[in-house]
Amino acid sequence: MITHHLSDKLLMAYSAGTLPEAFNLAVATHIAMCDECRARLASYDALGGAVLEGIADDSATISAPSLAATLSRIKAQEPMERPYAAATTTQPAEGWTLPEPLRSYVGGDIEAVKWRSVGGGVRQALIPTSENATARLLYIPAGSAVPDHGHHGMELTLVLQGAFADEEDCFSRGDIEIADEGTEHQPVAQAGLDCICLAVTDAPLKFRGLLPRLAQPFLGI
Repeated sequence: MITHHLSDKLLMAYSAGTLPEAFNLAVATHIAMCDECRARLASYDALGGAVLEGIADDSATISAPSLAATLSRIKAQEPMERPYAAATTTQPAEGWTLPEPLRSYVGGDIEAVKWRSVGGGVRQALIPTSENATARLLYIPAGSAVPDHGHHGMELTLVLQGAFADEEDCFSRGDIEIADEGTEHQPVAQAGLDCICLAVTDAPLKFRGLLPRLAQPFLGI
């Protein structure tokens, strides 16, 4: 049962297409797992459509050459960085650890992940996205902790397997933790299944310990 959800601000930004790709990925993956947030997103999508219809003004015209130039520029742009999906309308199939659209980024389910050790049994796998935010999968053995840290920006952590607890609460599969500059914590994987999370950040973490700070440039955290 999912008890930690996306904020209205994040859902509205996702609906408007203004989030960085890495944050879009985290939001879309959570939506694929969460009936409540999927329904809330649908309401924001509908509201956005209604607003656009309401501001339509027949008196605002555009010349044929300007329209052609605008359409040409739109066609030349990269596709919008909102992972579509299926994520907005369907739930992941039973038996998958990684829901869509995350599986498409990884190239398969959890067995396709190329893990890299970051110490203490913890592993990570970077997911290529646009440069203004970073997405990574984290593997934390049951009972293990990640280093105590704060944040220079926002971090979304979506649980895909197992559970972790920190000073704020306990988070299990489907839950998403939203951390910001005011959050300092040390997530600890709970007993049972090893914890696998999708973590997205838009700025480096602030580690308290010396060793994590020394390793940080090499690990890209």
